[in-house]
Order: sequence, then structure tokens, then C-alpha cells
Amino acid sequence: MTVISPTASRYTAADLVSRFGAIPLWRIRHDPPPGMATEADVIRIEATEDRLCELVDGVLVEKPMGYEESIVAATLIGLLAPFVSKHSLGVVAGESGMMRLAPGLIRIPDISFVSRRRFPDGKRPRGPIAGLAPDLAIEVLSVSNPRQEMTGKRVEYFAAGAIEVWFVDLKKRSITVFQSPDKSRTYGVTETIDGGSLLPGFHLLVADAFADLD
Repeated sequence: MTVISPTASRYTAADLVSRFGAIPLWRIRHDPPPGMATEADVIRIEATEDRLCELVDGVLVEKPMGYEESIVAATLIGLLAPFVSKHSLGVVAGESGMMRLAPGLIRIPDISFVSRRRFPDGKRPRGPIAGLAPDLAIEVLSVSNPRQEMTGKRVEYFAAGAIEVWFVDLKKRSITVFQSPDKSRTYGVTETIDGGSLLPGFHLLVADAFADLD
């Protein structure tokens, strides 16, 4: 993963491709110019334009979410959130749950689970951006998510302290469960994901994640 120098005031197209891969240009915000954006810009754009942007190396990257991707995300939340609530494990957030993984790094997983043990003083953080990392981050893959961008996200989640990261692939009807940036297993529609020590007692039949599409 290439990191753009934080001292740069403006990035070239080559810089952006080097950092994010073949990302569609419409996803890169240019006001403020790439390299000059801050967390305040993320909050401002969400409040005034109702658009979600991630912040990476001073670059605002719009978060895409198509209709089918949103359906699958909602289905997964409907399966995960009641279990987490019933067992008082923590909280589940959806596709606008902004998280500060590190200073100047704002990511917005499509679904996140944060265990109670991560809450500062046992209390859920307040404000538009949660200053903590998820135990579990789930990303529903879109055609506008190049591989390099998703690899970078995965590395960042684990660097911030995530225990698992799931990539949901609508085309393949599969879910890849990462337990480290480079260790993963892909589950097909006939298989079941076990929550393990992260979500003890939770089981997800992969087919159920895609039920509203199929």
C-alpha cells in the first residue's frame, strides 16, 4: 500500500492511482483539493450535502453504495444486530457509521460491530465520528471498489485493532473472512460462518445474506 506524503499540498492523478488503484475519478472530491482535506470537511459534507466521504492522506473519497449492496448490508444488519443486542455484546452500526481509525484516517465500513470492552470508560462515544476501531468491519464490495483500495482498507482496519474483516461479494455470492491482512477463508452460499470467540454462539448461513436478492 502506497502512502502519499502528508507534506504534499496537491496530488497528481498518478499519485491518486498509486494510492487507491483504478478508482473512478468521480469518487475523489476536489474541494478542498486532494491532500488538503481534514476531518472537518468530512463532517461538513455529510451535514450539508448528505454525502459520505472517507478521509485518507488528506484526500476525500466518496463512499459508493448501490441499491443491491445496500439490500445485502441491511440484511446482514438484521441478522447480526438482534444477536448482539440480545447478548449485550456491544453495538452494530450501518453504512453511515464513520470511524476514526487513526489521526487523519476516517473509514466508514458498511457494517461495524464494536464490543463493549472498547468503549472508553464503558460508554459509547458521542459525536458524528466514533474515535475507535471496530472489532468486526464488513464491506459489501462494489464495482467502483478497486482491489488496491480494498486491500488498503483491510490493512488499516487490522492496524487499528480489528479482529475480523469480512468482504461480501455479490457477484460470487460469497463472504471472505479475514483474521489478519493476509489470512482468510472464503465461504460459499452452502456454508456457515461461525462467530467464534468474536461473536460466540452466532452462526451465519451465507445464503441468508443474499436471500433478498435471490
